[in-house]
Amino acid sequence: MTAFWEPGTAYGPGDIVRYEGHRYKIIIPHTSQGDWNPTVTPNLWGRLSDEDKGEWDGYQEHHKQPADYKPPVDYHPPAPEEQKVDIPHEERQKRWYDLDDNRKKDLEIGGGLLAGIAAAAGGYYLYKHHEKSEEDKKSDTWALQNWLHDAEARQKEYRQNGPRGPAQWILNKGKDIPPNAIVVGPEHDWTLWICRAYIDGTIQVGKASNVFERGAVIGYHDKEVQLDTYEILVGDMRGLKWVDASGYLDVDNLRARPVEGGHDKDGTPLFIAEAPHNGAVHPGIASAKLEGAVIPYGGKTVQVNNYRVLCYNF
Repeated sequence: MTAFWEPGTAYGPGDIVRYEGHRYKIIIPHTSQGDWNPTVTPNLWGRLSDEDKGEWDGYQEHHKQPADYKPPVDYHPPAPEEQKVDIPHEERQKRWYDLDDNRKKDLEIGGGLLAGIAAAAGGYYLYKHHEKSEEDKKSDTWALQNWLHDAEARQKEYRQNGPRGPAQWILNKGKDIPPNAIVVGPEHDWTLWICRAYIDGTIQVGKASNVFERGAVIGYHDKEVQLDTYEILVGDMRGLKWVDASGYLDVDNLRARPVEGGHDKDGTPLFIAEAPHNGAVHPGIASAKLEGAVIPYGGKTVQVNNYRVLCYNF
């Protein structure tokens, strides 16, 4: 008997589920969540025949649909596998809302959002995704896949050409920390390294360690978020230095160029900070809009007035 679809379940190749009286076969392996049921995620699930023949009724070469099928609002059928959409580098730097409506449709129909959907389904953190409008969900997916695309390009360049400076972000997964990752300091019996990841239209800086559940911890909206796919900062401290700062960050007062960290939703740069707290030094963020460095700690975020910013040593 076909199992019923359930949220919080890891579905893999060949899985078939029943939902609202119909059967669906998986397209993209993922871990389900409450707002991604089969009727609203046609790129993740394909509807099967109700006559139990194992034949696809969903979008196929001849675009067949069952007579009673009603697509969700704004639904576009998934494209055939060979159909691709080219996304220039310059376009990836744009927000979803800055694209015109015709281009958005091209990206949806041509599979331009599939990578982001697959990434999110594969365990990336999308902040309160289920509470957002359909257009906001598409924006979230677009931004996530563009960050991931750029991170993969940085990782490929690093593997082919080696370091290109004293600090470089490279894509990393899980608890396997690269040997040249930049250390912030020990906490108890373990080491903390610097990481960053996409969350809710931002790139946030946090901490990585091989003792964490998934490898990385990012602070966002006063909570700690566990991630297993992130970028980690590698390099050589001989070309870097920590510069004292306090309160709202004034980059000009550093008298040194800070290392690129991330950015907030409005584009405000987020720089790499380290701050003392509870007997250890922790990585986090500092910016012109924060009253001090913000670090993830103890399941939430903590603000520390006096901190240091990572800068280039030249």
